[in-house]
Amino acid sequence: MSETVLAVAPLPEGPWPTLDPFLFCVHHDDDYPAGDGQMRPKASLEGRAIGHDFGGKDGWSMYHGDTVPGFPQHPHRGFETVTVARRGYIDHSDSLGAAARFGEGDLQWMTAGKGVVHSEMFPLLREDARNPTELFQIWLNLPAASKMAQPHFSMFWKSKIPSVSLPNGVKLVSYAGALPDGQFPPAPPPSSWAANPSHDVAIWTIKLGPGSTWTLPANDSSDVGRCLYLFAGGPVSFDGQQVDVRHVVQVNAGHNLTLKSGETSSELLMLQGRPIGEPVAQHGPFVMNNRDELAAAFADYRQTSFGGWPWSQQDPVHPNDEGRFARFPDGRVEKPE
Repeated sequence: MSETVLAVAPLPEGPWPTLDPFLFCVHHDDDYPAGDGQMRPKASLEGRAIGHDFGGKDGWSMYHGDTVPGFPQHPHRGFETVTVARRGYIDHSDSLGAAARFGEGDLQWMTAGKGVVHSEMFPLLREDARNPTELFQIWLNLPAASKMAQPHFSMFWKSKIPSVSLPNGVKLVSYAGALPDGQFPPAPPPSSWAANPSHDVAIWTIKLGPGSTWTLPANDSSDVGRCLYLFAGGPVSFDGQQVDVRHVVQVNAGHNLTLKSGETSSELLMLQGRPIGEPVAQHGPFVMNNRDELAAAFADYRQTSFGGWPWSQQDPVHPNDEGRFARFPDGRVEKPE
């Protein structure tokens, strides 16, 4: 290790480890088959643990879906979900009455706060070809003062998400935090830890072309955590230290970091932020500061269902021919440009 590279570890198959203020990150990358006209896989589901299929059989999983892949209705409290839909589509529905179809580079940012129930289904829209679906879901914690904030639903369309392509084959995309050229993505939800610029929250992807070299600038704050997840492509040199694909590298954010790819392109996810520095008590979909608050969360959910479920199905999907859209709790409908 060096003053810049603090730790290197292999990426597990399940949730990736993160530093405070992040709770974890999941990378779903499924090569779904053609759809059957009802957005289900045009393939046999035999041999899958339907309702809990994370096995990756034939290169894809149903997850908790039993007809359409995805995650039927489930609750959250005390944190935020940041969902980067890189390929394919996600159909969102929630207890606030919000709904959306997003994908192909869009971002959804949802503050669960005091409680929300939502579903995330992966509709297989193409019937004449495969439906590759790739996304990151990042859980970003909320401080105690915001654990019971009002839930908030945001959509950031791809056209609003800043990126920069450099002459040396490097492409940067920012979902949170300013890029080196000064471009900012849309503002995070108001109660988010990321909403305060002094917290230095950044969520970027960094793509290095074959033989590319790029220096990640230092951050001025000494207590900011920074991790880079090498999730695709070939090995990358971190200040001269070779790291193979599917590894996470914790680095000193106060130092410049020179990244150099080999003969093939590589791609990294960067998660950065100032720690919240509070106790974390987590059980399943609830993240609070202590066990009593967790017990209260479960009791509240049993009593109120966090506002109830306004949809006729536990796993709603939108019509096949529906394009990308977002319908907000106030009834406003937005579509990408």
